[in-house]
Amino acid sequence: MASRLLVSLSGAAPRTLHRCADLAAELERRKVPLSILHVARTEDGPVTAWVRTRAEAGDSVLLHGYDHRITPTHRAMHLGKRAEFADLPAHEARLRLIAAKAALDTTGVTVDGFAPPRWLASAGTLLALREHGFTLCANANTVRDLVSGEAHRARVQEFTSQSQRTETVRCFALVLASARAARRGGLVRLGIDAADLARPGLRQALLDAVDVALEHRAFGSTYGSLRSAVAA
Repeated sequence: MASRLLVSLSGAAPRTLHRCADLAAELERRKVPLSILHVARTEDGPVTAWVRTRAEAGDSVLLHGYDHRITPTHRAMHLGKRAEFADLPAHEARLRLIAAKAALDTTGVTVDGFAPPRWLASAGTLLALREHGFTLCANANTVRDLVSGEAHRARVQEFTSQSQRTETVRCFALVLASARAARRGGLVRLGIDAADLARPGLRQALLDAVDVALEHRAFGSTYGSLRSAVAA
């Protein structure tokens, strides 16, 4: 069974937009679409315009939260502001999704599903997503169809900046993991934050992982292609 290769990009901002565009161009040359993790904001700036353009070109867009700068009022355990939906009860998740959908309507961005910050979503968030018509949620270890209940199990391999001392070893391990996942079939999930594209080693390791997955007969796909026919 051929593997699906899913490459996601988070953290697009005005100062990183040129690197995001460069990555998208590199993937286009390999015939691999991009899945963009988009934070809903009411302002309609260059990032939103770029996201709309990429969606029109065939990339996928996943809602990546409402506003990571606002700390949830309910938190049984501290996971940091970026884990916006990790521990929310359903009622607070509903409020944030309502605000996020209103921001999306304002900026004209259409999303294919939901990917929570740090890939962490509470049970209450999953309930709220279903109530608001979302058909897909991508967590750290699973891509879940919220309509059928089908779960595609695959861990996302994140090309993140840690210590320079261990970066080379980590990148090598991530490329090997991509090769193994492609040989097994199913999903090959790779992810990077736009800020980390400034690190040449991480950027190259991501592209190497894409290339090795393609060599093992994976084909480029998007998270949006995994969702049910019901629109989010």
